[in-house]
Amino acid sequence: QVQLVESGGGEVQAGGSLRLSCTVSRSIFSFSTMGWYRQAPGNQREMVAVINSSGRTNYADSVKGRFTISRDNAKNTVYLQMNSLKPEDTAVYYCNGRTQYNYWGQGTQVTVSS
Repeated sequence: QVQLVESGGGEVQAGGSLRLSCTVSRSIFSFSTMGWYRQAPGNQREMVAVINSSGRTNYADSVKGRFTISRDNAKNTVYLQMNSLKPEDTAVYYCNGRTQYNYWGQGTQVTVSS
């Protein structure tokens, strides 16, 4: 069974930075895309950033220029570097791996205080 384990969440003041990590229990080459999604209370889960096996990235407009997704294939890990954080970035962040199926991590809380 594939496991995705997120880490790196926490509480930070507005303008601060956090780096999320997602470690996968098998080679991330086997996934067509890896990505980060988030869900704030009362909102639907939304895409934050995705990266494909070729390294091509895509970002939500709300995080462009502030967040960077990257992958370390040797470590089977995907990262989300989050800079210039805003209170509206507060959410549970989920790691996603996509093949013919969707795999999700358990989520990590990010709280940005003003």
